[in-house]
Amino acid sequence: MLPNINNKLNISLCGMMGSGKSAIGKILANKLDYNFIDVDKMIEIDARKTIKKIFEEDGEKYFRDLEEKITINILENKETIISLGGGAIINKKIRNSIKKNSYNIYLSVDVDILTKRLQNSKTRPLLYKKDLKKELINLISIREKFYRKADLVIKNEKNIIETTENIIKKLIN
Repeated sequence: MLPNINNKLNISLCGMMGSGKSAIGKILANKLDYNFIDVDKMIEIDARKTIKKIFEEDGEKYFRDLEEKITINILENKETIISLGGGAIINKKIRNSIKKNSYNIYLSVDVDILTKRLQNSKTRPLLYKKDLKKELINLISIREKFYRKADLVIKNEKNIIETTENIIKKLIN
């Protein structure tokens, strides 16, 4: 069952960390018989270390350069659900590649729900040892204008199965 995605090659999922991009992406790929790629996992494989270690040892700029190269390469695939990194959307080259090569879906989640989901995370370098809610509000304020330009905006605040079914309904119609 191929969705109606305006002749785009892929479906990309954008949103904040904790918004459910990877979980929903896997389910969506399974239901649509697409491949699934998590960009953050591909970055870790390429760098042979965790994103947290990349930030600690090489810095955010190195991470963002690697993210750009890997994301743009992945976006050239076909019939793939792509879970983008939360901050990938701030990169203009990545945004252009998303627009050209994928039907982009923004998984929108209220900051209080994100805070609850991420409160025990120790693997997210932009949040580690910081005031979680304050940092999330700051990141959302920077990224939201880009997220909102997605082809489809979906709330993912309750059940990922419901959210996925909602996405599929919108893609098929």
